[in-house]
Amino acid sequence: MSETWIGIIGLLALFVLLGMRMPVAIVMMLIGVVGIWVLNSWDAAMSTLADEAWVIVSNYEFIVIPLFILMGNFASISGMSRDLYGAAYSWFGHWRGGLASATIAACAGFAALSGSSVASAVTMGRVALPEMKRYKYSDRLATGAIAAGGTLGILIPPSTGFIIYAILVEESIGRLFLAGVLPGLLLTVLFMISIAIMTRINPKLGPAGERSSMKERAESLTQAGPMLFIVLITIGGIYTGIFTPTEAAAVGAMLAFLLAFIRGRVNANSTSRVMLQTVRTTCLAFFILIGAHIFNPFMALTEIPSDLAAILIGAELPRTVIMLIIMTAYIVLGTFLEGFAMLVLTLPIIHPLILELGYDSIWFGVVIVIVIEMGLISPPVGVNVFVVKGIAEDVPLKEIFAGIIPFWIAMAICLVILLAFPEIALFLPDTMIESFD
Repeated sequence: MSETWIGIIGLLALFVLLGMRMPVAIVMMLIGVVGIWVLNSWDAAMSTLADEAWVIVSNYEFIVIPLFILMGNFASISGMSRDLYGAAYSWFGHWRGGLASATIAACAGFAALSGSSVASAVTMGRVALPEMKRYKYSDRLATGAIAAGGTLGILIPPSTGFIIYAILVEESIGRLFLAGVLPGLLLTVLFMISIAIMTRINPKLGPAGERSSMKERAESLTQAGPMLFIVLITIGGIYTGIFTPTEAAAVGAMLAFLLAFIRGRVNANSTSRVMLQTVRTTCLAFFILIGAHIFNPFMALTEIPSDLAAILIGAELPRTVIMLIIMTAYIVLGTFLEGFAMLVLTLPIIHPLILELGYDSIWFGVVIVIVIEMGLISPPVGVNVFVVKGIAEDVPLKEIFAGIIPFWIAMAICLVILLAFPEIALFLPDTMIESFD
């Protein structure tokens, strides 16, 4: 039996095991070890298992994962979410659909601290949903805005999605962070435009709130100032070359802790909760990465990535058409696979093809993260939709899924724009100072 057929059997077994609800990290380890054993030897399989596990947990650069997670967790307990929403509300609340737009803006701001879509959706949902209910907002618009806004957590840096992508394809974490800034802002604006269009067609969806005075707006910005300062220090430090991403994560975590401490939010209970959540999330991320680094050598031995590249390139299709096929496949996969699982499973096959086609790896990282975002709000999995359902228990699930449709379309438009103008993602990485990167 050829290496390719062994690889195909391995992939089929992988999807069968995932369908049986086995954890993706365990499945990748199992398939990877067995595959390397069959194609090489038992000693090679055991050596790969031991070596890759040690490389992942002992790599200094990977400390960025728990540090940014810690920063986001301290930011969550510090009360920044309410300050962000208050600032966004003071500027946008008087618009039709202004509370929904404020939710999107606040989610974008909180995303710059948390790096997590689920955390952004949960935190901002608890703050924004009661306000939108008070102003008689449509359940579809209210829940859809929260679910969609939460997805910005893995696009606007520091993004866990970018970190995992960078590790898997051996790219610069700093460059990927900066690549996500402008697309993140673009998607935020597209979300707000979607809200404006919906409320213009039907003003009853999102009635205008009260207009804030300039004094109230200034005060709201002052309250949100510490968050803006932390974002400026971390992301600005990476851009200017003052910090490596790891150093920026450490500085950000310390500043978030100090802010929570100054606000009186740090005690034995909150600290233990933050630390436990950080350890749990970090262990999950590292476990997935170890599984991916065992599965990747197996894929390389099967030659499936090179065979797939040869088939698609041999078909003489325009590379844009091939990219659209890849995007469509990812969107379909995202309807039943969890985002990060999809990332670690497919990159060993797809990334070599992307390079063969001449696309920039940094740009593709942004594209793939947006596609993962689309999966986060797509049925039947739609993780963010179920998170919002947990907050809005009285809203039927079908209403929430209906509410995300305009935002899903906005994401698709964002992908088309990035495909046509890749410079949007590459401008900041190409101008950053890399002396410390």
